[in-house]
Amino acid sequence: MRRLIVVAAGVAALALVAVRPASAHEHPSGISDLVTPALVRVEAKAQVDITLLDHIGELVHVERSYEVPIGAGTGFVVNPEGGIVTLTRAVKSDQNMINYAANRIFAEHHKVRLPADFARHKLKNDQLNHHLELCYTPEKSTATCIVNVKTDITVYPNLTQPDKQGFKAELVYAGRPDAPAVLRAVGRADGSAGLPTAPLAAKVPDKEGSPVNVAGFLGRPAADVPHKIEIGHLGKGGVGDRGRGFADPEKKVDEPPKLGALIDQGLLGGPVIGDKDGHVIGQLIGGGKDARMIGVREISSALQKAKITPRRGTIDAAFEAALTRFHSKYYTEAVAGFQRVLELYPGHVVAAEHLKTSLAKRGGSEDAGTAKVAPPSGTRIPLWPFIAAAAVILVVALLGAFLLWRRRTPPEPAAEEAARPPYPQAPVVATTPPFDDRASPTVVVRRPPQGLQPVPGTGPQPVLVAPDAPGKEPAVKYCTACGMRLGPVHKFCGYCGHPSET
Repeated sequence: MRRLIVVAAGVAALALVAVRPASAHEHPSGISDLVTPALVRVEAKAQVDITLLDHIGELVHVERSYEVPIGAGTGFVVNPEGGIVTLTRAVKSDQNMINYAANRIFAEHHKVRLPADFARHKLKNDQLNHHLELCYTPEKSTATCIVNVKTDITVYPNLTQPDKQGFKAELVYAGRPDAPAVLRAVGRADGSAGLPTAPLAAKVPDKEGSPVNVAGFLGRPAADVPHKIEIGHLGKGGVGDRGRGFADPEKKVDEPPKLGALIDQGLLGGPVIGDKDGHVIGQLIGGGKDARMIGVREISSALQKAKITPRRGTIDAAFEAALTRFHSKYYTEAVAGFQRVLELYPGHVVAAEHLKTSLAKRGGSEDAGTAKVAPPSGTRIPLWPFIAAAAVILVVALLGAFLLWRRRTPPEPAAEEAARPPYPQAPVVATTPPFDDRASPTVVVRRPPQGLQPVPGTGPQPVLVAPDAPGKEPAVKYCTACGMRLGPVHKFCGYCGHPSET
């Protein structure tokens, strides 16, 4: 029986494997569609205005203004009003901007050789050196310089027609260099609908090797610089502030150097997108030959400290509805949905791209909203009919094995019936003539009649005969062969045919 069940299960499993189509890629297409419309390029610089009070000779006020690059990277919008998350070191520098401006203005005005860096230096001329030291400390009342440092942050959104001017944003919250920073858009006129936003996941996947997408810009958005999407896999859980690494479970690609190079080119602070629902699960940090991710919990904490609430808007609701129809291949319905999105936000890059595809496939053989036709070659076949067929085969095989087993197994009596002793059977007794009052006592002959078998366990059955009276014919005769009763004139036994005279 066990062998039959194993064989049946094996047949069903082979049937399932035989009918199963090729498995899909582990990174399903479109998982980044909810996030990429909310991508932005972030560029930060320090605007340093310095006035040198030169009173070595005649009192002279020397004014200069310098722009000092701070950083650049990728960010993503988290609410329609323009709340943006990026990485702190992309918008904030630990370098001393005052030292930089002092070095520059002394080198230009006093014609001395000073490097244009962020360190303090000494001059051979004692008087100039004293004035330089006083310029390095503008907060003192004896300072020779007046310095004003302002951080200037420009955000370039992801649009079909790139915005070369971008819009300004202010730094609301910043943490350590490899921690989330929160910006707020200022002076942005996008209408009542606001900006597209990226949804945040509830948590980071625990499973090692979980597939993800990373997205961002390798430069300022332009016609030839679209957003970049790359595939990755999460490594083991991170330790402390180092974050979580990346590792290809199949070891085909060394992912940290690959993603680290992209971070250096502009993906710093970019979103890491989970493949379960396409939500943001973290941010990219690192660079060079190293790439890691800080999780969504740190992002949520930074937003809370900045008092900015992430939420989805009208544009996102319309886009998600159209996106559902698009990925379900209802292209006719998706056309109207994407057109509505572009009315709300004309530069929506993903809606514009999917609208072109929907228009091309509307009403065709691939459109699920039209009459069903035979799928063309290469069309993906649904998996559920094959699973159902394999399940039916398995059930039939198991049922057949069970019936075959029941047929080969003899029925077993019930335990109560087996334990009950057999009913005793009444002994078979030959019919005898009525008693003759004048006859002598009967004689017992212990020879069973022919054809009547004794009851098992009862021994030989007695046959009653009358003894012969002296000098007379027996009143009743019996066959000497079988013991049956004979009539007075019978010559042969009517039962066994034996002659009555012998």
